[in-house]
Amino acid sequence: MPHFTVVPVEDNHTSNYDSLEGINWVDYRDTGQGSRDHNDTVSSDGHGQHKENSPFLNSADTANGNDYYDKNLALFEEELDIRPKVSSLLNRLVNYTNITQGAKEHEEAESADGSKKKIPKAPSMGTLMGVYLPCLQNIFGVILFLRMTWIVGTAGIMQSLLIVLICCCCTMLTAISMSAIATNGVVPAGGAYFMISRSLGPEFGGAVGLCFYLGTTFAAAMYILGAIEILLKYIVPQAAIFHSSDVNDMDSAMLNNMRVYGTLFLSFMAVVVFVGVKYVNKFASLFLACVIISILSIYAGAIKSIFDPPEFPICMLGNRTLSRDLFDVCAKTVVQNNMTVASKLWENFCSTANMTMETCDEYFTHNNVTEIQGIPGLARGIIRDNLWASYMEKGEILEKPGLPSEDVHGSLGNLYLYVSSDIATSFTVLVGIFFPSVTDFSSVVLFGACLEGVVLRDKFGDAVKKTLVVGTLSWPSPWVIVIGSFFSTCGAGLQSLTGAPRLLQAIAKDNIIPFLRVFGHGKANGEPTWALLLTGLIAELGILIASLDMVAPILSMFFLMCYLFVNLACAVQTLLRTPNWRPRFKYYHWALSFLGMSLCLALMFISSWYYALVAMVIAGMIYKYIEYQGPQLLVLLKLDEDLHVKYPRLLTFASQLKAGKGLTIVGSVIQGNYLETFGEAQASEQAIKNMMEIEKVKGFCQVIVANKVRDGIAHLIQSCGLGGMKHNTVVMGWPYGWRQSEDPRAWKTFINTIRCTTAAHLALMVPKNVSFYPSNHERFTEGHVDVWWIVHDGGMLMLLPFLLKQHKVWRKCKMRIFTVAQMNDNSIQMKKDLAMFLYQLRIEAEVEVVEMHNSDISAYTYERTLMMEQRSQMLRQMRLSSAERDREAQLVKDRHSLIRMGSLYSDEEEEVVESIPEKIQMTWTKDKYDAERKNRHNAPQTFRELISIKPDQSNVRRMHTAVKLNEVIVNRSHDAKLVLLNMPGPPRNSDGDENYMEFLEVLTEGLERVLLVRGGGREVITIYS
Repeated sequence: MPHFTVVPVEDNHTSNYDSLEGINWVDYRDTGQGSRDHNDTVSSDGHGQHKENSPFLNSADTANGNDYYDKNLALFEEELDIRPKVSSLLNRLVNYTNITQGAKEHEEAESADGSKKKIPKAPSMGTLMGVYLPCLQNIFGVILFLRMTWIVGTAGIMQSLLIVLICCCCTMLTAISMSAIATNGVVPAGGAYFMISRSLGPEFGGAVGLCFYLGTTFAAAMYILGAIEILLKYIVPQAAIFHSSDVNDMDSAMLNNMRVYGTLFLSFMAVVVFVGVKYVNKFASLFLACVIISILSIYAGAIKSIFDPPEFPICMLGNRTLSRDLFDVCAKTVVQNNMTVASKLWENFCSTANMTMETCDEYFTHNNVTEIQGIPGLARGIIRDNLWASYMEKGEILEKPGLPSEDVHGSLGNLYLYVSSDIATSFTVLVGIFFPSVTDFSSVVLFGACLEGVVLRDKFGDAVKKTLVVGTLSWPSPWVIVIGSFFSTCGAGLQSLTGAPRLLQAIAKDNIIPFLRVFGHGKANGEPTWALLLTGLIAELGILIASLDMVAPILSMFFLMCYLFVNLACAVQTLLRTPNWRPRFKYYHWALSFLGMSLCLALMFISSWYYALVAMVIAGMIYKYIEYQGPQLLVLLKLDEDLHVKYPRLLTFASQLKAGKGLTIVGSVIQGNYLETFGEAQASEQAIKNMMEIEKVKGFCQVIVANKVRDGIAHLIQSCGLGGMKHNTVVMGWPYGWRQSEDPRAWKTFINTIRCTTAAHLALMVPKNVSFYPSNHERFTEGHVDVWWIVHDGGMLMLLPFLLKQHKVWRKCKMRIFTVAQMNDNSIQMKKDLAMFLYQLRIEAEVEVVEMHNSDISAYTYERTLMMEQRSQMLRQMRLSSAERDREAQLVKDRHSLIRMGSLYSDEEEEVVESIPEKIQMTWTKDKYDAERKNRHNAPQTFRELISIKPDQSNVRRMHTAVKLNEVIVNRSHDAKLVLLNMPGPPRNSDGDENYMEFLEVLTEGLERVLLVRGGGREVITIYS
């Protein structure tokens, strides 16, 4: 757990600076300038307009007219509307409402009178009704009621247990991976897709989401086909529309009936879902009750079979099972009126009611008719006969080993009289059919211990008078299972048709697959109309297949592919140490995910290798289509006159940040004309590539030629990268020597780059004193990486130490997070909120809450501000005088006379001017003369006038922030290996750019390694992922 310390920082009113000779204590608020001018408010729109309703400031600040903004945060006050104070952010994050964080969360200001917070409504369905029981409805569904007994009879108890074990292991391992995903941050509302996509990224999320969608859609088709099978075979067989004239080929007519009724059922269910999901939810409890009652009736019937097994006799001819619905008495002859006459069975095999044997089937004449008990019960020991498998080919007759039988072939025309297999069976086929259910082990043992083997292998209950086989075991009546299973499958189909369109709508709204965008729209209330239409069309494809045994393997493929992607993503993200992968589930290990992935892959090919290949191709195409690389860096380098990289440690820092993973884009700008300098551009690119190889930076290099360096940088920021390789973070060096240069373009290019990255919503990192940064060969065996979290701008400050600690140079450093509490902040509450926030971020760090009291402006701050403004005024006057001399001398320098090898923040960059003649005829009008005279009159003419300048109050406040923060940072982090600090934004009014550079210098004085960080406005590390 993180450690917390609250450290009050006392105001040193008698600092060393205050004891300087000739400097007295100055409080600018007590001077005549204490009343603030309207244009003095820094938080303005650039036109002097106040923004006094900022949602991130306490109302207590509003009460103080002159102290509206915290003086300790004056450097950041221009952007507090988009980059809130830490205290404001934590206060809202700790009151998590299960809704995705967004702009609406910051629309209310903090109120000092303690206004009541909106309490989110509790969900209407809890874990039992909302999660467990619906899953129970899917698990104990169509496969359990219609195919489980057939699987047990065909595979035997031992192999059936093996099938259940394999499938349960697969789902259990996937459940462990899903638990890791669920604990990888707070899970908002949005279902499985939202959880997976936010934790694993869009490429895995999209592939898993679409596989999950297709699986859910085909599940709807499977449930509908199951309902139609129950309806036409067990409830109202006479409702069949198509009938076959060939008694040996009844399957084709049944398939057509399934298609017609399936289409009608699908249409009706789609209309119900379209009209309103509330109707589906109203009947959900009823459908769920049907499932529970049906399952209870099975177990009750099994218990009853111990002492009173139900009467379901099975008629056998030799060792062959007869279809009982075609005759009434299980005998060759019957006695009527004291006379022995041919039975209905005799007439079926002999085609005559006469007692002659000439026309009878050969197998009928050589074998006797016997009757065995179909439900021996738990106490009869039938379990021994059902232990082993009995796989059959298509059309093979069900036989009971142990009964006497003459080895003769009967007539092929009489095959319809026997119970035969409708499909070829094997272990792999049964795995594919069973996987959508993944029921428990008890049902396997229960069915094998109660039912006769030939009854178990009788898929449609032909041997028990067309009774649902699992219904023969139920108590008090088989109709309990028949009616319960029918409503259960209908309910599961409705649930699938309800969930699948919403899943597709969520994928479409994420816009990861552009051509699916139309399915993100729906009715005014958000119902996914278009997604429901597509879902119905895809489900109709499954209905047209018309066979439950053929749809189930397709369904298994998509769910197995979904599970495979989940396990693969978890294993890969753990091995690659992905920044947003920090699960708290203690039983998770990447080896379990890898085992689950391998098991899913094996099950896919075991079930159907050709289906597996098709599913993998589909998922792979989806993945590649929406493939998205992780955070990308654009490193802006400066070259010297010899075309060598001036600060190679920038590349070293980039390689440590990426930890050898991912690609980096390295860019530089050469000033000049491309036609004249393309050779230098190629040489520069080669030099950068060589340095990238030395520093082990993987990626691409791009050198462009531009007339102005700042234009070239803007082009790099806009155009570098493509698709997944588009950068989202810019790294550039500090403009050293800007104070010594009389040319303002040295620091104006730097500030212009900051503004460009902000406009492009890119994050920005500026390593200061980069020459002192460690090389890749150094190792820090101890020390701290300190994060000074002043304002929240997307979480980059939290992410960067985590990334750096993946590299061997920084791995043993510990992370410390410092946050600043103002006078109106509750430090104790901030500590609790920050503890909760860090727990949700899954970050181990030592945290200190530093209290900064509102103090008076010190003499040093006032004097430092005065010196800054005097220097700026002097430089402006010097540049003005130089311009006048140049104009009077009429000397023009041709910008094409020299090939200037500029670079980022180059001191040699000059504004491009149009070529003018060597001699200029000056024409002075009276207006020009008066304007020139007025301009000269306004400029300070003497040094005494320059000294008499009074500092601007907003600059004093900013300098106060820089000085106070610097004192605290140096005091607490002087021994840190690296200090990460929020980078204040440049002023909205460009007239204060030079002062902005001075503020940054003061803010970082006395620190060996500083990384100034400015977020791009997007959340990069959240409690959700």
